[in-house]
Amino acid sequence: MGDALLALSIPVLVFGAGIYAAAESWWRRRHPAPPSPYTHQAARLAERAMLVDAERIVDGAYVSLSALYDGASAPGAHFPATDVAGGSEPGPDRDRPTPAPAQQG
Repeated sequence: MGDALLALSIPVLVFGAGIYAAAESWWRRRHPAPPSPYTHQAARLAERAMLVDAERIVDGAYVSLSALYDGASAPGAHFPATDVAGGSEPGPDRDRPTPAPAQQG
């Protein structure tokens, strides 16, 4: 009797696996999985989002520096130099304080 049960269990397992596969296939058709993030459409959407971010950065930089662009086209426009006082020496040591002259005596 033990051999008969073992022989009949194999077709029951195959039949059960078939029923399970059919039920899972039916379930997947009714409830599809969300789209994979690794599709071509996801890559295009990511590229579009990156371009929008880059445009926003460039537009922000243009707005913050627009005075430089607009001022350069105005006739007679003069932009003063940064903190350079007249007569100061150019070079890397201009920010260093000058030493006091040594007193002799």
